[in-house]
Amino acid sequence: MMNRFGYRLFLNVAFRFVTTAVLIASVAVLTVPAVTAASSQNNDIRDSMVKIYSVQIEPYYYDPWSMNRPTLSSGSGCVIEGRRILTNAHIVSDHSFLQVRRHGDPTKHTAKVIAVSHAADLALITVEDKSFFDDIKPLKLGDLPEVQQEVTVYGFPQGGDTLSITKGVISRIEHDAYAHSSIELLAVQIDAAINSGNSGGPVVIDNRVSGVVMQYLEDSENIGYMVPTPVIKHFLAVLADGRYDGIPEDGIVIQSMENQSLKKMYSMQRRQTGVLVLKVLPGAPAEGVVKPGDVIVSVDGQVVADDGTIEFRPRERTSSAYLVQQHQIGKKLELEVLRRGRKKTLSVVLNRAVGSLDLVARERYDVRPTYFIYGGLIFVPLTQNYLMSWGEDWYNDAPKNLVALFNYGQPTVEGEEAVILSKVLPAEVNGGYHDYSDLRIVKANGKRIHRLRDLI
Repeated sequence: MMNRFGYRLFLNVAFRFVTTAVLIASVAVLTVPAVTAASSQNNDIRDSMVKIYSVQIEPYYYDPWSMNRPTLSSGSGCVIEGRRILTNAHIVSDHSFLQVRRHGDPTKHTAKVIAVSHAADLALITVEDKSFFDDIKPLKLGDLPEVQQEVTVYGFPQGGDTLSITKGVISRIEHDAYAHSSIELLAVQIDAAINSGNSGGPVVIDNRVSGVVMQYLEDSENIGYMVPTPVIKHFLAVLADGRYDGIPEDGIVIQSMENQSLKKMYSMQRRQTGVLVLKVLPGAPAEGVVKPGDVIVSVDGQVVADDGTIEFRPRERTSSAYLVQQHQIGKKLELEVLRRGRKKTLSVVLNRAVGSLDLVARERYDVRPTYFIYGGLIFVPLTQNYLMSWGEDWYNDAPKNLVALFNYGQPTVEGEEAVILSKVLPAEVNGGYHDYSDLRIVKANGKRIHRLRDLI
């Protein structure tokens, strides 16, 4: 599966069953070498590995009352504390049936999802049969790795059915788009050999999990990405109260201030750096606190550069959004701004999850489409799922007016969604309108339409 950023998810999808020929070979007696400490550690990790089998049925958003055909896919996961299996969200999204199999065990066990973060492409699943976890030593999470550190990747990629182990190094650490959610979070680039089926597999350093494989860059040479431990630990910490609230966002639209004339216009001193606030989205946590024209110079005490980055480790930079995303929903974010040349300290309560302020919803999972039919006219809220009805290259093939709304549209009131006339089911009552499709509905009977329920 590929999204608009050109990334592919490491999901091994089978659209049909293939008959496998069984070969009979001669058996040779081998001398088994002594077990070393390194191989013993390797075996501990192998014992914690599981292969995940998922039957997924996605809604067909162009005909929102119908479903696509089921697909059988597989991915990887590892056992962590609490009888839980850590994996990717895209492995279990829209699933109708889920099974797992331990490394070296031929038996498949029915599994269920405990929690999922589609934004961070992470999920926790478990098996009700507690004996499944007998003799498994749960893997522990490590810290954010260093660039050029060597890693070992475990998983069940295509090309075979047994566990695959490959090695590589950490190439880069910065914010990047997650293909599953189109949201930019901290991501780690690795050069280990990985392909379809590696999704959800652990990336291990010193016998600890440093990340979870999630995607690779299309048409590239060994450029893969993993969800790093800071994002994983945030996911697990949010679940501590038994409920997943999501990753927060502040709802501030910013512009870089690398232009010296712009900095002079906003009364910035020679060595001051920061980003300009263009807009605060309706209903955002920062609404009424931060104002357009403010210059954000620091977030939680960290200096913000003119390009919007912060130094999260010596000589390593990433988006200032990292500091926002490290908080939990409901926590406070401290901002220092320049307002008309004077410094002010502001406090923002992060009470909205990332993506909840979008005019056009990013790709949705585990929900059915919303739609309304009146007089044969089909009305739907515009979503990325709807645009993806145009196929893998939807970004270029879908109607340009709708793609523009997805890219640049912003709500004018809290909770606004773009409502469109999807198409018309021809009938006598709607004569003269049969060719109308993919038009945004702005008003109905003179009343402004901000969401589908307004139209209904």
